[in-house]
Amino acid sequence: MLVAVNGFGSIWTCRFGHDPGSSTRYTRNAAYYNTTGVSVHGSVRARSRVYGVARFNGNSGFTPHHPARMLHRVFECAEPERGTVANQILFRKLIAVGNATPDRYMIAVTDSTAGWIERESAQWKSPECFLLSFSESDAHQEALLLMPAFGWIYGSSAFLVLTPHPTRPASARLIAHSR
Repeated sequence: MLVAVNGFGSIWTCRFGHDPGSSTRYTRNAAYYNTTGVSVHGSVRARSRVYGVARFNGNSGFTPHHPARMLHRVFECAEPERGTVANQILFRKLIAVGNATPDRYMIAVTDSTAGWIERESAQWKSPECFLLSFSESDAHQEALLLMPAFGWIYGSSAFLVLTPHPTRPASARLIAHSR
């Protein structure tokens, strides 16, 4: 499966390789995890309602010190998994620069983008969207989704459709539409 990264969740964690003497412990043997979080009393906290992670291995081509450089880049990924403890997707390898058309886009959506999302409703996202992670506090929400082109999200203040750029297939954005 090819996934274009068009947004990240707010929380990053890392697990380093096991061999303390290895020169690649902090690079090739590391794993970087991204998930959702929300602001609670001025700090970003995990308030998972649906827990899940996007995992980037150190040897995948992911640049942990500059994640923004990975935006609008396409990765070869394992199929996303719904777990009993966590949903997850493994980003295996960065695809060489080109016009690879992704199967899905990883998108982060917040309450400031879509308004309040009624997560318990079956109609807040298109059926083909895969919910990776969802965090919620009293006033804030963040969702991390794998969406196909033209998948949609419905919040209290917007109906958003994921629209790919016509000439750069790895780039897509959520555009407000009337429902």
